[in-house]
Amino acid sequence: MGQLESIAVFVKAVERGSFAAAAEELRLTGTMVGHHVRTLEKRLGTTLLNRTTRRQNLTEAGRLYYEPCKRILLEVADAQSDVADIQFIPRGRLKVWSQVTFGVHALTPACADFIASNPKVSIDLVVCDRPIDRIKEEFDVLFCIGDLEDSSLIVHGLRPYASVICAAPDYLKKNGVPLQPADLSRHVCLGLAHPIASKEWRLEVPQGTIVIPVSLAMTINNGEALRKAALSGLGIVMQPEMLLANDIEAGRLVPLFEEYTPAPKAMHMLTFPLKRPTAKLRAFIDFARARFGH
Repeated sequence: MGQLESIAVFVKAVERGSFAAAAEELRLTGTMVGHHVRTLEKRLGTTLLNRTTRRQNLTEAGRLYYEPCKRILLEVADAQSDVADIQFIPRGRLKVWSQVTFGVHALTPACADFIASNPKVSIDLVVCDRPIDRIKEEFDVLFCIGDLEDSSLIVHGLRPYASVICAAPDYLKKNGVPLQPADLSRHVCLGLAHPIASKEWRLEVPQGTIVIPVSLAMTINNGEALRKAALSGLGIVMQPEMLLANDIEAGRLVPLFEEYTPAPKAMHMLTFPLKRPTAKLRAFIDFARARFGH
């Protein structure tokens, strides 16, 4: 017999005015109701209810005990409701990780839209290009660009991560416009100082993929900084389309090699097999699939 159960019986006996009425509502015997109350009285070392065959009254100790017990039962009921709701209503905090460029330009506005539709969910978004301890930092969702190294996670494929090659008009005016990818060997190129970057740029053509060696005059470990370098006229850059789209539209950057598309990188959303799929996680996965899926 648990103390919380006895407290619930005591509160019901007070509310209903008699052991018999409480027993009827709780589907217990009157003897069992009395047993619960006596157990509490024995534990507390005092009488909670004065009882006669016709009526019952709370003692002074009983009055002091009743209100806190009633609050406790309400709090327990609320907690049980919250735990039940969390399986069906998205609520709580999600911790999400992404590489910087995608996180800043695509994932941040997406998270804002998700929270607007799920106001009981909050998100801790971490954007960085350094290696992380995915387990220790207790992330719920990871967005990864490029080949996957960890096959132990649940992989949700997203649409490929497209890039574009471009340069500032000032650079092209001074150095000429490369007409073929092979011309890049005679131009200043800028690249990302990151393991997913390469000194070879891969371009897709109708016949397949071609690999163009490039000599990087400058590498930077941040896509936004590379964008600034390209805008300053320093050289030719190949960076994510979402990072450069506004500059291209405004004419601040000029796309090159329209017949040659930079080979897109694979992009995945990763979740952990040991994490229970709560409503908030299921909702976010469905949202991200719809937003960034194929």
